[in-house]
Amino acid sequence: MRLIYLLLGFLALGLALLGVVLPLLPTTPFLLLAIACFSRSSKRFETWLYHTKLYQTYVADFRETGSIPRKRKKRILVSIYILMGISIFFAPIIWVKIALVGLTIFITYYLFKVIPDRPEDPDSK
Repeated sequence: MRLIYLLLGFLALGLALLGVVLPLLPTTPFLLLAIACFSRSSKRFETWLYHTKLYQTYVADFRETGSIPRKRKKRILVSIYILMGISIFFAPIIWVKIALVGLTIFITYYLFKVIPDRPEDPDSK
């Protein structure tokens, strides 16, 4: 089982890396999956991934503080609106379009009302 988790961890990590350059693939969920798989298979790879710049950029803030800076939330939302807009435009069935609009509204609500804002770091400006 450890080997399967290890292979799944590397597959998820590879998809996360693709997600950095391809806007259609979500980076953060694949990084979280990679961490979960590595935690069950290899503490060495889990520790390594925790210390990578990729992990620090996409996951560390939220995992440690449970909050996201408002500026980052806005960037996330722009990406979601673009991708959902494309999906809604090309969806062939009206019920799928309605469901995607509902999902977009839910994501917007969740991002801005449920996940707390973290004050911007004065050193990052």
